[in-house]
Amino acid sequence: MLEQRLNQLLAQTNLALSDQQKQQLLALVGLLHKWNKAYNLTSVRDPEAMLVKHIMDSVVVSPWLQGVRFIDVGTGPGLPGLPLAIINPDKQFVLLDSLGKRIRFIRQVILELGLKNVTPVQSRVEDFHDDSGFDGVLSRAFASLNDMLSWCGHLPAANGCFLALKGLYPTEELEQLPTGFVVVGAHPLAVPELDGERHLIILKKQ
Repeated sequence: MLEQRLNQLLAQTNLALSDQQKQQLLALVGLLHKWNKAYNLTSVRDPEAMLVKHIMDSVVVSPWLQGVRFIDVGTGPGLPGLPLAIINPDKQFVLLDSLGKRIRFIRQVILELGLKNVTPVQSRVEDFHDDSGFDGVLSRAFASLNDMLSWCGHLPAANGCFLALKGLYPTEELEQLPTGFVVVGAHPLAVPELDGERHLIILKKQ
């Protein structure tokens, strides 16, 4: 049973979720599984695998979210933005993607789950501007840190940061950072029952 499985996975973290938040995460998996058949939103087909590879892989980032306003760039089907929004109802999330089918899916999730803190935006990142700036710019979509900083450099607020979700520790990428950016944190992420490494790299403008 998926609910039991989710509880088992969450028990391996320090995250404390309400029953409503757990139900919303399970509903998100259900919608992802349903829409995936027609829209091919993710290569992960099995709902149980989605719990590990999409839900847990997203929510483990939550302790490092400092501030209120966040943008998930190249969000795809809302990852990590939707799971993070579900467990952080006091924070606001803009989910940005250039593909219409992904944004349509996210809109449907917002509607069915009653999420009040998510704004989906269909746009290329270089065409999107927000006057207030964001406390955190999240992404797992970019091939390199260099690409992320180059494309998203205009998005953080004055004290905002970049939160890059990577697999292996990106030693080579960190050696090739563009000038004007500095690493302020590098954290291994413990994703329950996930094969392979995960790291969160936090960067700021100098």
